[in-house]
Amino acid sequence: MADVEPLRALHYDPSVTGGLDRVAAPPYDVIDPEQRAALAARSPYNVVHVDLPGEEDGGDPYEHAAKLLDRWRAEGAVVRDDEPALWALTQEYDAPGGRRLTRRGIFARVRVEDYGAGRIRPHERTHPGPKEDRLRLTRATRTNLSPIFSLYSDPGGAAWGALEPALAAPAFGEVTDEDGTTNRLWRVADPQAIAAVRATLADAELLIADGHHRYETARVYADEVGGEGDHRYVLMCLVALQDEGLTVFPTHRLLKDFKDPARQEALGATLEELFDIEPVDESELRPPDGAGPLTMGYIDAHFLQPYRLTLKDQAIADRALAETPEPYRRLDTAVLEKLVLQGPVGLSEDDISHLHGLGYSRTDEEALGLVRSGEYDAAFFLRSSPVSQVQEIAAAGVNMPPKSTYFFPKVPTGLLFNPLV
Repeated sequence: MADVEPLRALHYDPSVTGGLDRVAAPPYDVIDPEQRAALAARSPYNVVHVDLPGEEDGGDPYEHAAKLLDRWRAEGAVVRDDEPALWALTQEYDAPGGRRLTRRGIFARVRVEDYGAGRIRPHERTHPGPKEDRLRLTRATRTNLSPIFSLYSDPGGAAWGALEPALAAPAFGEVTDEDGTTNRLWRVADPQAIAAVRATLADAELLIADGHHRYETARVYADEVGGEGDHRYVLMCLVALQDEGLTVFPTHRLLKDFKDPARQEALGATLEELFDIEPVDESELRPPDGAGPLTMGYIDAHFLQPYRLTLKDQAIADRALAETPEPYRRLDTAVLEKLVLQGPVGLSEDDISHLHGLGYSRTDEEALGLVRSGEYDAAFFLRSSPVSQVQEIAAAGVNMPPKSTYFFPKVPTGLLFNPLV
């Protein structure tokens, strides 16, 4: 069972920083250098100064982040609550089709445990580089700076229902990000509400939706420190699987350094053998979501002709992935990886893990632009994986390929921090 508790949060004092909109930022792993520079210029207290540290003082960036966070606390820009509380988060955003949706989350601290049924499950494989980066930052700051986004089942909505009355009061803070998502945050210290949430989640299994690297970092750090204490917990934002605002987008695959004629011919031959191929308009590169055999868009930098590829028979995937559970054999990213990326493209698991010859894009426009510019040689445009499929694969005890899902919107960094001492 997952151990979910209120936390004595460390957070910005809006009267000092001028509001959350100046200091919050997207998660570190979606920020490019240009965006980091813009966020850093927004405020000397913007969270990127510590969560994505540079070498401003010419020394170790992680030690710089730790010293800066200590200075913010000394200046009163960041303060710690005297008593534990849960925090309610609403995120209003524009979904595909022009709908305005609201996703609802609960900030809490969760005891770090080994992965397992009935406790905490991953759903994706991870890359080694980010884990080392996050571990070094955690050692230096002794703080969870960015939350892990996890899902729990609550068909009756009891957990959020316990916190909802607190939303009648003014929000602690509000920030609208560049995607137009409006995030509002409330502190809930009512003991009855906290008890109701804890009772609802007492038997919950948590599925990590975003933040696998951070969770695995937290496990390593907790064992390094040893014993009991605050370091045995990690900051999470918990969202119900039944939440009407829960949306999953795909992450498209891009090929780099793929100009060898023999490999290109092998790819073409495999696609013709295994897929039905039809030309489409660029606007149709991302196929509509739905069940059935793998369907994806394809375009390369040489011809710039968009195609729709549909696997001729699900039995092809079943044979290629015969040793994996049935839900995994219906996962688009797994089938693409096995039949194409590890087939004619020639990528090994190590290549995929370390992004050798492979890239990712979260939007149709970005993926197409990267191929048009020649920065990447080809792109595969994928469908979204429904949340039910994510659950089925996690329950089967296997992990999806990296970047199989893109839960939108992201949970901002800088709303809350969780001290580990």
